[in-house]
Parts: sequence; C-alpha cells; structure tokens
Amino acid sequence: MNKPFISLCPEITRANALTLMDWLEDEGVTRYLSDSRHVSRSIEQVVGRVQLPILTHLFNQGGRFFMAYDRHDVPVGFVRLVKKGPDCEMVLVIGNRDNWGRKLGASAIREGMKLAFFDMRAEKLIAKIHPDNARSLKAFLRSGFLLESETPAMKSFAINSERYLRLLRESPAAHASVIYITEIDKARLRSLIELEQGPDIFELEHEIERAIVVDPRQVAGDVVTMNSKALLEVDNEEVQVALVYPEDADDGVERLSVCSGIGTAILGYKEGDAFDWRSPSRTRHIRIRKVLYQPEAAGDFHL
Repeated sequence: MNKPFISLCPEITRANALTLMDWLEDEGVTRYLSDSRHVSRSIEQVVGRVQLPILTHLFNQGGRFFMAYDRHDVPVGFVRLVKKGPDCEMVLVIGNRDNWGRKLGASAIREGMKLAFFDMRAEKLIAKIHPDNARSLKAFLRSGFLLESETPAMKSFAINSERYLRLLRESPAAHASVIYITEIDKARLRSLIELEQGPDIFELEHEIERAIVVDPRQVAGDVVTMNSKALLEVDNEEVQVALVYPEDADDGVERLSVCSGIGTAILGYKEGDAFDWRSPSRTRHIRIRKVLYQPEAAGDFHL
C-alpha cells in the first residue's frame, strides 16, 4: 500500500488551526496562494477569539473546508471548495515541504473532485493557478482539467461533470485498484442511492460509477459482490462479514450494510486486494483475505 493516499476530513479542530498557521508562515507554501495573508490573519483571529476544540463551522463560512490527511492520519494540507452557482472552485495546499513530490496533491485533487461532483453536485470544477506553479499545473492537468483561460498572473483550469464521469469510468486512477460490480447489483444500488440518506452515501455512488460492470454469470468467484461473505483483515484484525443491503444489516460487523464505511469500501474488491479507507475518525487498512461465499458463484442470482 505504497500508492499515494489522501483523505479529506470535514472536521476542523483547534489543533488543525494551529497547524494551518504554521504552514502559512512558510513563504514557500504561500508563494502562490493569492489570499494567504488574509487566510492567515483570519485563522489567527479565530484561534485567539474562540476557545472551542472544534472550529468546523467557522472554517466553512463561504465554502467547505477539509483537512487533508495521509494514510497515517497525519495532516498534510487542506482543500477548500467554494460553490458559485452550478460551479465550484477548488483551492488546494500541501502544507509541509517534506510532503512535496509524493504525489499527495494529485490524490487530494481526486478526493476534491469526488466531493465536488458527487456530494456538492457541481456542474463544473475550477482551479485558478499561478503560471509559475509548475507542480500544481502538472497535477491538475494529469487529473483531467483543461485550460479554460489565462492571464499573465493566473491560469484558469476546469473540468465539467460529464468529462469527470467519463474519465472515472475509462481511465482509472493509477493509485486505485480496479473493482467490479455486476449489472444486477449496480441497478439495485442506483435505486438505493436515490432513497438513502446519509453524509457518506456519495462514496458509494463514486465506487459504483468507477467500477467495471460485468455480467453476473461472468464475475470472478473471488470478487466481493452484494450478499457475499468474506474474511477481512482490518487494521491487522481478522473479521468475517456479509455485505448486505441496509434493511438486512445488523448493529455489529457480521452483516455490514453496503452504505456503511467498510461496507462501501469492500464492494467490488477481490481476494488479496489491500487498500486504505477513511472512516469518520481514522484511516482503516483493509485486506480481502478470502471470499467465503458469493451468490453468483453459487448460482443464487435472485439475491
């Protein structure tokens, strides 16, 4: 699991704010950030004025703010998404110089696009970048953004939802393992998404859209499909689960709803796959040890 990994967390703590202040004191970090002085002053004022452990609501004024964490749950930067009508603008900063060159920026862009298009329902995502910021220019171009306009002081890049979905289906990100979903499961899960409520349901929609769709009679027997049973290794602990629809789930881990964090995470992966997945509180390290039962392999297509 050495591929670049970033998760975006919406909760902003007082400790996060202090970390942000440290980053924004580095001229190398703020060199291309147009409003860095204003941002730094605003954070300093918030920290000095508000004696609260959680400052999320203050950071979300005028947009949505996310701390970017690596797979070890260490904050490495931030992403800000500002909705302007049907469009959305992204501001991205990797705050510690030691993390530059690790392709964490590209990973943060992918997570930002997921939020913008699936959660915030943007029609277009825009990024405004200084012409000399070569690292950011390369990262956004590789993520599928196209140059929309430019001036001597700023280049504006954009990607619309149609292009994003096409690239998601046709050009899987190098950092992500390929996953598979049957035609039947995809149809049922699409219907479920339209009805289900929850802050993370967009994660399930994203996984469905990026998955390779296969005929139920042709799906490999070692792939986790709906109603499969599998032996997992989660943070070095073995656990046996069944992946089920929400109405069939229980309060424990034995019958996992596909709408739950780990339930969404394992859908479509196969035996031997190992990957990281962000839960609400921390990053989980997951390995599919064995698929114990798969309805398609057993001929149970009615499930």
